[in-house]
Amino acid sequence: MQTVRETSGLAYEPVAGAYDEAFDEGGDVRPHYRALIEALGGVELAELVRAVGDDLRARGASFHRASGNSDFLVDPVPRLIESDEWAAIERGIRQRVRALNAFLADVYGERRIVAAGVIPARVIQSADHHEPRMRDVPVPHGVYAGAVGLDLARDSDGRLYVLEDNTRTPSGYTYVLAARDTLDERLPEATSDIARAPVADTVERLAGALRAAAPDGVDDPQIALLSDGESNSAWWEHKGIAGRLGLPIVTLDVLEVRGGRVYARIEGESRPIDVLYRRTDEVLLDDERGQSTPFADKLLEPLENGTLAMFNAFGAGVADDKLTYAYVPAMISFYLGEEPLLGCVETLDLGEPDQLEQALDRLDELVFKERWGEGGYGVTIAPHATRADLDALRADVTSRPGDFIAQRVLTLSTHPTVIDGWLEPRHIDLRAFALQSGDHVHVVPGGLTRVAFGEGALVVNSSQNGGGKDTWVLR
Repeated sequence: MQTVRETSGLAYEPVAGAYDEAFDEGGDVRPHYRALIEALGGVELAELVRAVGDDLRARGASFHRASGNSDFLVDPVPRLIESDEWAAIERGIRQRVRALNAFLADVYGERRIVAAGVIPARVIQSADHHEPRMRDVPVPHGVYAGAVGLDLARDSDGRLYVLEDNTRTPSGYTYVLAARDTLDERLPEATSDIARAPVADTVERLAGALRAAAPDGVDDPQIALLSDGESNSAWWEHKGIAGRLGLPIVTLDVLEVRGGRVYARIEGESRPIDVLYRRTDEVLLDDERGQSTPFADKLLEPLENGTLAMFNAFGAGVADDKLTYAYVPAMISFYLGEEPLLGCVETLDLGEPDQLEQALDRLDELVFKERWGEGGYGVTIAPHATRADLDALRADVTSRPGDFIAQRVLTLSTHPTVIDGWLEPRHIDLRAFALQSGDHVHVVPGGLTRVAFGEGALVVNSSQNGGGKDTWVLR
């Protein structure tokens, strides 16, 4: 077996205690990575990074921040997943997405899972994105979350675990396509011989899911993408999806309700809308004072009378909640009668006194997450925290335990990443994308691998010095 030094001439030292995707414990290249590593051996990596970055900027690929636009950063060394492993991952994702949508339909219906004592009612009622006004509002096929993003990570034992479920407005489709297109143009020609599953139909699959979300009896739905406009962090993606699918982008102010239907003022004319693909930051029907938001004032009536469908539905964020995550294995058993196919990280519900006591006893060895934190914020990795931070965390958790969960620490797997022209190991996870249409769940092959560029960093979000990697499902 050849080592990285023999194949590429580049020194690479895997991180002790972490599973490396491309190299085994002895530094030998894993067989399915050999062709890629050999192809990279004759490449000027720093120049490759510059070329990929220039191409992405030319495409306009960026995230909008309050401080200005941030480039979408892509490391040019793709992640490879063998076909057999991906087939198992895909089955697990489909199972999990079906269970999450069954749970959401139950939350806004009979709540059988609460009556059966499987999930405490407080988990639902205290969820930040619980929408009591959506109770019994018709949702076509009971699919509250047509688009779902699952974050998966491999622990030091090589096993994959689901870290989080994203059921509100997961982003990333056009970033997946941009990463693939750019690397296809810039990687060495030898890599084109590595057979991988295509992702080019991802946006078209999204179109199919949008059509399937139409109200009952609507065969040719009129669809629009509902956005905040340029202020939204994923505005570049909004424009990309709308352009590819020929959808109008609308904001709340151009919508009006007449005769119980929603109409949009588009290019000087009023058009009826059957499906709104909601990609807004605002997701609530009631504000913090219990007053109706503009979204409720304008959209709740047509949702209630079944003339409008929302993709994803208001209230789908109950399944986003980090405390809900702790009960997903129980959901899979309750609704599907199956054992979970994907691993779930041991999670303590700090609303239970005995679990709170366990968490406080093990405070310096766990990860604590605020239930509603996003983008890697609201997370304290206790083994990496200072004593002062831990003292503050203990006081905060003790004063409001219901706002936190605690989990064991996963040592995220590492992947060769170009840092200052050299390959170095950096921690990664995987944002997988699934689209549910009726009973069918389509999983985008590979999704987007996210990487933390900082040495030893475990937070992969783009808002905290993270970026992406193309992900190849090998054939």
